[in-house]
Amino acid sequence: MAISYAAIPSSSSSTHLPDDDTIGDSESLLQKLNETEDSSILHEGEQPTTLDDELFASAPSQKRVLGLGSSVFLIFNRIIGTGVFATPSSILASSGSVGLALLLWVIGAIIASAGLAVYIEWGTGLPRSGGEKNYLEYVYSRPKFLVTCMYASYACLLGWAAGNSVVFGEYILHAADVEVTRWNQRGIALVCVTFAWLVHTVTLNWGLRLQNILGTFKLAVLVLIALSGFAALAGHVRLPEQDKPHNFQRPFEGTTSNVNGLVTGLYNVIWSFIGYSNANYAMGEMKNPIKTIKRAGPIAMASVTVLYLLINIAYFAAVPKTEILTSGRIIAALYFRNMFGPSAEKVLSIVVALSALGNVMSVIFSHGRVNQELAREGVIPFSSFFASSKPFGSPFNALGLHWLMCVVLIVGPKPGDAYNLVLNVVSYPLAVINAAISAGLIYVYVFRSSDWNPPFRAPLLVTVFFLLSNVFLSVAPLVPPLPGHQVYESLPYYLHVVVGLGVLALGALYWLMYWVVLPRLGHYTLERIVVVKQQDGVPMASFVEVPT
Repeated sequence: MAISYAAIPSSSSSTHLPDDDTIGDSESLLQKLNETEDSSILHEGEQPTTLDDELFASAPSQKRVLGLGSSVFLIFNRIIGTGVFATPSSILASSGSVGLALLLWVIGAIIASAGLAVYIEWGTGLPRSGGEKNYLEYVYSRPKFLVTCMYASYACLLGWAAGNSVVFGEYILHAADVEVTRWNQRGIALVCVTFAWLVHTVTLNWGLRLQNILGTFKLAVLVLIALSGFAALAGHVRLPEQDKPHNFQRPFEGTTSNVNGLVTGLYNVIWSFIGYSNANYAMGEMKNPIKTIKRAGPIAMASVTVLYLLINIAYFAAVPKTEILTSGRIIAALYFRNMFGPSAEKVLSIVVALSALGNVMSVIFSHGRVNQELAREGVIPFSSFFASSKPFGSPFNALGLHWLMCVVLIVGPKPGDAYNLVLNVVSYPLAVINAAISAGLIYVYVFRSSDWNPPFRAPLLVTVFFLLSNVFLSVAPLVPPLPGHQVYESLPYYLHVVVGLGVLALGALYWLMYWVVLPRLGHYTLERIVVVKQQDGVPMASFVEVPT
């Protein structure tokens, strides 16, 4: 198998790929492209044009619409969905004490900060849209396109926005005092994810504005909870004196010695911080991407860390520990009731719903960019279709692919184990991918340091620490859960690990068939040709069959 491919030019190029994406032999394709006005092909050996410090950033300046504020909210909205309103209860149950629960949140913040440093280094070194796709390709370049296909299987086939779309439906119904059923909940979830898709494609600027408004609202609510926690610490709680919590008098009372419980608690905390990489997926649309990512990441992470810690302190200051452990309700509902009265619980439903919507919009925006970048590499079926920015100047089709996967996950699985399995499968491969990119960065430090000089460098110990944390996330699901903390009712607790790895293996199988088996059977090789599209100002690759 022989694959040749050209370098990708920067946005200074202004050429156009024909709308007809029919691929024949290489000579006829070259002739067609050369006859097409506005088209330009880069053959192997040609060098890209440098545009300041953005050699890898392929979007023209007019498509760079993300400023510092929008980039901060891309990360903020992605990290803070609905978990902060619910997970503190399960983390307290796993740790056994208020003091240890807070310590786990601190450890989670440290791990997330290490991950952010790794992603900022990758982002400043390769400042283009696509996130992990670019970083994996840089390190794991042999065999060609194998790692790209594995990542494409994960990115294109899993609907990240499905879970919070369903949560949005549930809490909208709660706020309206309507009984939650499978179909009314999922019907509203479909409206939610469809709205996010359309608003980010038909009217991109308004989509970003709405996303920023939801992020600002969410930030204001969380600040309100954090500040009201000081009143709770002073004893201003709507409970009889004998029922008021005193959780900080003996903060480590009840600390568990069960290692399994600590693993479960830390696992939940780390996942509560996932999303610090979200702005990396859209760096090709940032204004001054290197400077922006270096600022947006720390601002978002510092805000999330401070709010997480203050909100947990507020919860424990207003709600007795025994009630948190035995109520079976989300801890934020108990907090709102004790601080603002029983009627405030309905307000919480609206808050959680809008928080979920902000998360869905952030995920849809970023993962659509990942799908489009994969299509521009030419490695997924119907690449020309999914790479297109017609008709609205936005990745309508690529975002539509993510929307379709979300629809399948929302409507397809039945409630219960099947649905929980699907949601866990969506999350698990990310730990494997993060382990791969942090290990790859260590490899670059040791063996390719002369070729790697990004504007930001994460310390080696930080990268090693992030690698170990993701190895932990990859292995922890294989530890049998504690009684009462079963992942599924009837399925094996490790099943999402097997299926998640299977998704990555599916991409490897696709690569094997398309790049190895079929070329050998058909007696041809694949030649990669890069063309720059004038409408977008961005490059796209195609593979042509060259008979041997």
